[in-house]
Amino acid sequence: MSSNFGNPSSTHAYGRTAKSALETARKSIAKLLNCQPQEIIFTSGGTESDNMILRCAVKDLHVKTIISSPIEHHAVLHPLDDLEKEGVRIRYVDLDENGSPNLDHLQSLLSADDSKKLVSLMHINNEIGNVLDINRVGEICWAESAFFHTDAVQGVGHYPYDLTSQPIDFLSAAAHKFHGPKGIGFAYIKNNTGMEPFIVGGPQERGLRAGTESVHNIVGLQKAIEVSYENLDSERDYILELKKYFIEKLKHIYPKVYFNGLCENPERSTYTLVNVALPLEASKSQLLNFHMDLKGIACSKGSACQAGVDIGSHVLANLKRSEEVKKYPSLRFSFSSFNTKEEIDYVIGSLLEFQK
Repeated sequence: MSSNFGNPSSTHAYGRTAKSALETARKSIAKLLNCQPQEIIFTSGGTESDNMILRCAVKDLHVKTIISSPIEHHAVLHPLDDLEKEGVRIRYVDLDENGSPNLDHLQSLLSADDSKKLVSLMHINNEIGNVLDINRVGEICWAESAFFHTDAVQGVGHYPYDLTSQPIDFLSAAAHKFHGPKGIGFAYIKNNTGMEPFIVGGPQERGLRAGTESVHNIVGLQKAIEVSYENLDSERDYILELKKYFIEKLKHIYPKVYFNGLCENPERSTYTLVNVALPLEASKSQLLNFHMDLKGIACSKGSACQAGVDIGSHVLANLKRSEEVKKYPSLRFSFSSFNTKEEIDYVIGSLLEFQK
């Protein structure tokens, strides 16, 4: 910001230097995801990327039916609500008892009629951590000549992608999920799909997203994703051990603890979060978040985007949980390579203190 402050659309030396930094970042990201640089379109983050892909699929690709799930992020669900009001047919795939999409039902929805379709299913659920088999879903979509979009905001930087070989047409990502700057992300848009501009104005981002690029944030995104993939294996192993340790400790102090979705299963959930229902008295559960916050512990009842909104989690509401478990307070804990077992011990101690 202090030495490379030119507008990348300008032709003078300052602009050319900024443009070089911008395109170097694009090439670096494309190399890590094994796609073409021109397929990476910088946006303000996951929400804009989701909106761009969904709305342009309808506007430019003549999609008439969008198939999604009821536990997607609101960055997908709310645009779908708007598109439905505009005449687009929206269908939701059935979920199993753990919140994973029923792929047989997906197949039946795809083959129900001849309308042009797009499937939008997130790679990793941001609240319960379920991991979707995106390769299998993509294969099903492509076999039915449908487009496939995955909200990979929780996956990019934590899981490897090979977008040249994977059956994915569109993907959304956000830098802050892998320790990059907030307010920057990108959309992967496969070559030759026929997308037209989402934000019109100047010719930036291959003409698909007008507006002067946030170069300092893009370079920050580049650095963060490079560090993430450089250390992917070691950090994944370290963070997974933290998650297992936390689960073990929770089971010890709460024999009736319940893990929402598949987050207890290391093979079918992300290693970066746990969503847990704690067997506490209803009279005490209302104060749990307040207690944890006072202790300096950052956890949440749902996604961060819902903070301050006194509504239950739409993700948990769509899970098939017993009436007893529904009464338990649920919290989402996230882990990173910056956390330690000592911090987990502190969290466990704080929970024990709350029970007294």
